[in-house]
Amino acid sequence: MKINLNLRRKGPRIEMIPLIDIVFLLLVFFIYAMLSMVVHRGFKVELPKAATAQLDRKDYVSITVDKHNKIFLNKEEVLLENLSEEIRTKTEKGVKIFINGDKEADLGVVINVLDTLRRDEIREVHFETKPLGKSTIEELKD
Repeated sequence: MKINLNLRRKGPRIEMIPLIDIVFLLLVFFIYAMLSMVVHRGFKVELPKAATAQLDRKDYVSITVDKHNKIFLNKEEVLLENLSEEIRTKTEKGVKIFINGDKEADLGVVINVLDTLRRDEIREVHFETKPLGKSTIEELKD
């Protein structure tokens, strides 16, 4: 009795499923790494809401007025008297300026910041707000 065993050697195989898993894990790692490198230039404040709020932040400077009426320029506390000088030394000409005013901050302090910027002939100033939810818009209409 003759047994014919077909024992040919097969070449090496590249398994695709583990390769796809590794590529997916690398992709996820780089996405999380990129998201963790986002520059946060402001403090956590409770922003007022507005129906026309938009998000447009490429190159900007953040001026924050917290609920204790302290003024911060990109996370560094500054006095109102020194705000003009700090902005001239730390920013480029034509950069957008966002004012983050906590809804519990005094309006007078925020207006003084805006007035200081206008005296320095800075015209592109934006107020940062949160978008309104649908339920909040309906409440405002009533």
